[in-house]
Parts: sequence; structure tokens; C-alpha cells
Amino acid sequence: MSNQNFRVIKSVEDYHKLLKLNKPQHPLLSIIDFSAASYINPAADISIVMDLYCISIKENSDCILRYGPKHYDFTEGVMSFIKPGQVLTVEPGSSQVTDGFSLVFHPDFIRSFPLYSKLKNYAFFDYEVNEALFLSEMEKIHIRGLMASIMQEYTNSIDLFSQEAIVAFIELLLVYGNRYYNRQFITRKSNNEHYVVKFEKMLESYFSSGKLMEDGLPNVKYFAEQLHMSPNYLSDLLRLSTGKSAQGHIQELLIEEAKTLLTTSHLSVAEISYMLGFEQPQSLNRLFKKKTNMSPVQFRQSFN
Repeated sequence: MSNQNFRVIKSVEDYHKLLKLNKPQHPLLSIIDFSAASYINPAADISIVMDLYCISIKENSDCILRYGPKHYDFTEGVMSFIKPGQVLTVEPGSSQVTDGFSLVFHPDFIRSFPLYSKLKNYAFFDYEVNEALFLSEMEKIHIRGLMASIMQEYTNSIDLFSQEAIVAFIELLLVYGNRYYNRQFITRKSNNEHYVVKFEKMLESYFSSGKLMEDGLPNVKYFAEQLHMSPNYLSDLLRLSTGKSAQGHIQELLIEEAKTLLTTSHLSVAEISYMLGFEQPQSLNRLFKKKTNMSPVQFRQSFN
């Protein structure tokens, strides 16, 4: 990455210029049908930072996309979600995609709609490229149908309802993306269980090794990096497999450790807070009361 030239794509028109496409039909949105469009891949030495959202379904191609240190080959057919600010490069020797769709839009396209404030709820925009969504044949047909509907609105004469219709289809893409990711977590349950067990062992090791006092409270990013996942993907995998997010697992073990120390030692709440990695006793008090409906002192007194 140190030898890469960065190119910032601030608009849909910039995106079209990057791929040597014709001028977009809308200043804030574009959809590309790869079976009908002719484009040129960016040079391999260019790192692209887009101020755009991109939702794609691609397959039957030797196109390899790199995102940070990870890469993904689209030959098997996947759906991917990219948000503004992410850094992308195309691997050397990648061919053009000839099957699928790519929808790009500027945040301003949806800014006046409720969907704008909902986007933060779609955690898959923070997944790594290698955590892309594998679609079944029926799911591909469904997503392609939604993309085709957007394409129809995009290519028709724009009227007062065009933007509202396209935003509705975008929201459907996101809703079904959520549904299909949940299905993917379930169908890959046996593989996911390996990561659940590994995460739980890592978490227990962090607590038993003295890292709490040395390095403070662990965060989800720490464990995600050890497992080579994005924090959101790890949390969603755990939530679907165990009913609790990664943060939920961390907090649960913290409370159990606090309960043990409160009932088996004479340490003050402040001392226990320090041992568990909290900078302030009030932080432990708030979390403990939230999880048990009792303060640490009340919990200790209930055992006397």
C-alpha cells in the first residue's frame, strides 16, 4: 500500500470517469449492468477512496478486489456492500466483470429519506470484502430482479416519483441483504462454531492472563483482529450463533468475574474495578446494575 497512488472519487461522475463509462444519467446515482456495459478496470497501482455507497452482485469473472489487506475473487458470485471512506484496489491481471450489477449512489441521494438514518443499522457495510454474501440461485434471481427494477427507473424519464421508487428498492436490497446474511450464518453454523469456541477461549485467556490490569478492558476490535474478521461480522456471527454479540460476551464475563470477587474476597468495589480493567469504579457500578438490577455493594450484602 505504501507505493499506491490514492484517488478520491467524490461523485458519481468521478466514478464513471474512473471506469471510462459514459456520463451518468443522474448526478447522485448510477447502476451498471455488467452484461451490457463496457468499462476499463482502474490501474493496479491506484487505491480508490469513494465518497459513495456501492452495492454489487457479480459473478463469472476473474476480477479480484482488494480491500485493505484482504481480497476476494468474484468467480463464485457474491453480493458486496461498500460504504464511503473505504479503500479499494483491483488486483493486477483482473478481467472485467461480465455478469451482474453494481449500484453506486451518493449519500445525498437518500439524505431526505428515513433510509439515511437507518443505514447505520446495516452492519454489513463494515464487513471485510472476504466476508461478502454468497447467494443461492433463488436469492440471485431475487436480487437481480430488484437491480433490474432500479435500472428501469434509472433509464426511464425521471419524474417526481423516480427518486422515491429507487430509494424504496435500495431499502429492499438492504433488507434482503440482512435476511440472506442471517441465512448464511445459519447454513455455515458448523464452521461458525469453530470461531465461537475460539473466541470464547481467547476471551477467557485474556481474563486469566492478567491482561485486564495491564491493557485494560478488551474491545471487540481486539478479538476480531485475532480472528481475521471485521468487528461487525464477528458480533453478528456470535449473535446468530449464541444470541449475544461480542460485546455481550465480554460484559457477561466481566459481571461473572465481578460476582466472584465480590463474594470470595474482601476487596473494595474500587479495587475490584481496577482489577477488571475499569478506569473508574462508577463504570463497573453502572454496568453491574444494568445487568443484575443491583449495585455491587447490594449484591455483596445479599450474600451476608
